[in-house]
Amino acid sequence: MCHEIGEKHSELIVRLYGNPGRAVSAPSGLAAAKTSGARMQGGKPFSRSNAAHWRSFPPFETLEEDTLAAISALSQTRVWQAGAVLFQKGDPGDWMVALTDGRVRVDISSPGGRSLTLRIIEPGECFGEMSLFDGSPRSATATAMTPITAHVLSKPDYRRLTGAHPEILDGMVRWLARRLRETTDQLAAVALLPLEARTAWYLLRALKALHGIDETCDVALDLSINQSEIALMLGASRPKVNQALLQLTHCGAVERGGNRLICRADRLAERIEALSR
Repeated sequence: MCHEIGEKHSELIVRLYGNPGRAVSAPSGLAAAKTSGARMQGGKPFSRSNAAHWRSFPPFETLEEDTLAAISALSQTRVWQAGAVLFQKGDPGDWMVALTDGRVRVDISSPGGRSLTLRIIEPGECFGEMSLFDGSPRSATATAMTPITAHVLSKPDYRRLTGAHPEILDGMVRWLARRLRETTDQLAAVALLPLEARTAWYLLRALKALHGIDETCDVALDLSINQSEIALMLGASRPKVNQALLQLTHCGAVERGGNRLICRADRLAERIEALSR
């Protein structure tokens, strides 16, 4: 739903917070969860209200309550401290995560130390699911940007669930197909668009991911992400991202106000189109 702000054009408000601080290294893997700052909070069956909460995760949004109850009965709830590494690239992949609170960065690094952020995981999103299917090691590293709470589902339990409830697999396949399309869009943006267009694309993508809006809608939005993190997502340096934001300001797509960026979604979309020609 679009929320009107102003008479002719409503605005998007995006807050960019300061540096989140250095991440504290931690052992990866489910077996090392206690030493990485995680603590078990049980694996008890959820109540009816919590079964409905599971439906908020995209792979499970079409499932019936009895199936959701079966999933929740086999899952475990865990808590990680900010900076904890949930898993590293190359680790065995034998569990997936459904994030309920906090934010997680998924990235890859080169031997030379360069890093590229693939995703910023928000509450209501799942990750770490690829290894449930192919048995391969983790393809990226996941780090808690804030204290997080998440449901964890192991590979044996997932296979047990899909054997008894094949509709779970159907939902997962649809969700993975959607994710693949999003990854294709991100690759095209990073590889083909100039940085100014990539920055505008990133802001619009964040709005769509969090609120399901398009370029004709405007909503007040807070993003606890700084320019350095945007740079990692786009494969650019922080000074260059700052320059791209200045260019978006000059064309009227972005207005700076203290620690806020006031963005016009329609002008961001127009700028992307103009720079893509």
